Amino acid sequence: MKAAVFIEPGKVEIQDLPKPTIQEPTDAIIRVVRASVCGSDLWWFRGISERPHNTPVGHEAIGVIEEVGADVKNVKAGDFVIVPFTHGCGHCAACLAGFDGNCLNAKEMGSSGFQAEYLRFTSADWALIKIPGQPSDYTDEQLNSFVTLADVMATGYHAAASAEVKAGDTVVVMGDGAVGLCGVLSAKLRGAKRIIAMSRHEDRQQLAREFGATDIIAERGDDAVAKVMELTDGGADAVLECVGTEQSVDTAVKVGRPGAVVGRVGVPQKAEMNTNNLFWRNIGLRGGIASVTTYDKAELLQAVLDGKINPGKVFTKQFALDDVQAAYDAMDQREAIKSLLIVEK
Repeated sequence: MKAAVFIEPGKVEIQDLPKPTIQEPTDAIIRVVRASVCGSDLWWFRGISERPHNTPVGHEAIGVIEEVGADVKNVKAGDFVIVPFTHGCGHCAACLAGFDGNCLNAKEMGSSGFQAEYLRFTSADWALIKIPGQPSDYTDEQLNSFVTLADVMATGYHAAASAEVKAGDTVVVMGDGAVGLCGVLSAKLRGAKRIIAMSRHEDRQQLAREFGATDIIAERGDDAVAKVMELTDGGADAVLECVGTEQSVDTAVKVGRPGAVVGRVGVPQKAEMNTNNLFWRNIGLRGGIASVTTYDKAELLQAVLDGKINPGKVFTKQFALDDVQAAYDAMDQREAIKSLLIVEK
C-alpha cells in the first residue's frame, strides 16, 4: 500500500509498505478515504521536535472498515468511521470521566500512519465513531468536516470546554491555525456572545469571522494584552490557548479577567512556566490532549450532520496522497491553513 513516510526534516515521501493486518482482537483495519496534515506535524517536519526517521506519519482520517478483531462488536466491516488520533478503551477511569485522550489502557497509536491507503487502529470497539451511511452519501464539504472531527475540531472544542465557555461569555482565542479557528467555532457553538480572535493573517481573519469571531486583534505580547483590556473592560471570561509557545501562554494568562479559565490545547514548546502569574489573578489553567471520541459522540458529529457547524472550511488546499510533500510544504509556507489529502475518490 501507499503510505506517507517521514524521511528527514523538510522531507516526506510516499513509500510502498505492507498492508497492515489484525494483530490484537481489539484492532480494526480501515481503508482510508481522506486524511490530512496537522499543524502539530510541522514541529517535526521543521526539525523543531524529534521524530524517528523513516516512520509512517499522520493521525487524522476518515475511512471504511475492512476487517475487525474478534473482540470488536460495536463496529463492523463496511462501516464508515471517523478515525481519531486518540485510542480510548471506553472503560478505564479516564475514558469514563470523558478524557479518552488520556486513556489509561492506550498501548500504541496504531501500526501505521493515517496518511496511507490503509491503517490499523487499536481500541476500535469504542474509539471509532460511526458515521451513518457511506462516503458516497455525503458532499465533499461534509466529508471534509468529518476529517476535522478526527482531531482539530475536537481539539478546538476541548479548549472551549476546558475554559468552561458558556452562553453570553466573552472569549479570547489565541492562535489562528486550524485548531484556533475551530476554537472560535466551538466558542460560538457553546453560546459565547463575543469572540476575540488573535490573528495577523487576512485569510485566517476572514475565516475566523465566518466561524463567529466578533473582533480581531493582530497585535502580540503586551500590545495584545492592552488591546484586549481596552475591548473588554477588564479581560475575557474564558481564554482558548491553541498555539503552545511561551508568548502565547503568557498572553493567554494575562488577557483573562480574575476568575477566568484558560483552556490550553497548544502542544507545549517549553517545559517551564511561572504559575505564580495564575495565583495573583485567580486565573485557572486546564486542558491537554483532546477527548475526541467523547466530544464527537456527544455533540460534534451531530452538529456537522445537522449543518450547525462546517469546520471543513479550514481545508484551503487539497492534494492527492502522492503529492504529500506538496501538502506539507503548503502548510509549512502558510500557503494553506490546513492541507487535505484525498486518498480514495
